[in-house]
Amino acid sequence: MLSDVRLTGPSLQTLGVLLGTVGLLRIIQAYVDVRRVLGTIGNLPGFRTIIDSATVSGNMFPPVPGLALGHDHIWRLKHSPFAAYGLDIVSAVSLWPKARARLLIADAQAIKEIVWARGRFPKPLHQYIILTFFGENIVVSEGEEWKRYRKIVAPAFSDRNNRLVWEETTRIMLDLFDSAWEGQDSITYDHGVDLTLPIALFVIGAAGFGRRISWKEDAVIPNGHQMTFKDALHFVTTDLLTKLLVPKWAFGLTKRWRRTRLAFDELERYLLEMIHERRVAEKKSERHDLLNSLLVASEDEGLSGGDVKLSDSELVGNIFIFLVAGHETTAHSLCFAFAMLALYPDEQEALYQHIQSVLPDGRIPTYDDMPLLTRSLAVFLESLRMFAPVTGVPKSSAEDTSLVVTDVNGEKRTVSIPQGTAMTLDVVGLHYNPRYWEDPHTFKPSRFLGDWNRDAFLPFSGGYRACVGRKFSETEGTAVLTLLVSRYKIEIKEEPQFASETFEQRKARVLSARSIVTLAPLRAPLVFKRRT
Repeated sequence: MLSDVRLTGPSLQTLGVLLGTVGLLRIIQAYVDVRRVLGTIGNLPGFRTIIDSATVSGNMFPPVPGLALGHDHIWRLKHSPFAAYGLDIVSAVSLWPKARARLLIADAQAIKEIVWARGRFPKPLHQYIILTFFGENIVVSEGEEWKRYRKIVAPAFSDRNNRLVWEETTRIMLDLFDSAWEGQDSITYDHGVDLTLPIALFVIGAAGFGRRISWKEDAVIPNGHQMTFKDALHFVTTDLLTKLLVPKWAFGLTKRWRRTRLAFDELERYLLEMIHERRVAEKKSERHDLLNSLLVASEDEGLSGGDVKLSDSELVGNIFIFLVAGHETTAHSLCFAFAMLALYPDEQEALYQHIQSVLPDGRIPTYDDMPLLTRSLAVFLESLRMFAPVTGVPKSSAEDTSLVVTDVNGEKRTVSIPQGTAMTLDVVGLHYNPRYWEDPHTFKPSRFLGDWNRDAFLPFSGGYRACVGRKFSETEGTAVLTLLVSRYKIEIKEEPQFASETFEQRKARVLSARSIVTLAPLRAPLVFKRRT
């Protein structure tokens, strides 16, 4: 009986020929597909890989030439691909999950055209589904929906609120010095974000949502909770991809996944409590922060009628997205700034002397001093340039169009962009482009003290979709740097296992980073020593 189902020699040969033919046809089809895609973009040079690393599944593959670019290719490669091809727009053509081209753009004028032409180059919202777990929000919106959200939140980011940001940041930093660091001449952090994450959370909590937390209170888990607010928000933002990929039934299988599930549950509970407490504790009209704007828009007929009213889900979703935007990004930027000042003590001394010149009597700086504290802001902006929180901004083409870019020889070149083409505004490539930034790999805050190319600086995005909270972030960063550097020196923590490393090795280690939702330092060990 078994002999009836065995493949004979000729049968095996036939099967082999059949499989070989199918494989050959697939290779031919793949070649035809790639040639077709390349033809639509005028054979624009760039990367050729099997796997599209811009997809959720594709970015799990490590960087292998010809196979995949790897998850962090924008951060890792910086401007080098554009330099190699002599053009600040290159293509990334891949076969899987389907043959398509993605354009990477590091040309300032082309990016300016894209961000101001929102009809031609909309946001591909499907790529932002990871940010909708708590509800629809301003980041994951386009067109009229985005205008509605913008109309609601814009009044909260006023000069009056920026003054509040400065005052709350000052209060938080002084509480740090006088309470958490009391009696200590040297304070060590194994990772700088252990300091900057609570600073940023306390500021957005107080200035954006009227939720004040002291340094001592932060370590206490409130009644009815199993996790602090800080930890819940941190674990949610670091485990967004886990939440997206792991089935709901599987979250009890591992300790890490159980923590992820708990963090999401805890954060939602905190957000709902925040909403309830504001609604019952005071008249919202007495406050002019972000939470007030969102709450007003969620009640009755909203700000000016039902056209702008927020649903309960949208209310929670927008509170979450502003907490993330005002927390993780600023915290990471401050950590990078501290690390750079520690690595470059001459720049730190220049900042200290500048602060002393503005505040010779040692008084506490006020919001009115901010225009004078130019080097503090410059250090923060240079940190944002070198370590852009969002490494790439996705866009798509709504129609057949083209862009004009300048090549390495100064000649204009027109690049065809078919309808539906995926594009990435390569923020890192732009920020390390030597056409706009002299010695782009060098930490040089002074570049922001004179004239500089605003179109080549994109940490807050640009055009119609520019971050509404930019001044909030700049105010907080300036205040934190001014207050801390005026009282403490920042150094890299000395560790025996790294005693023999060179400066370049130390720099690479301390500044190593990875981009998940935002760019985050992997480990920046810092020491803060009180100035005498």
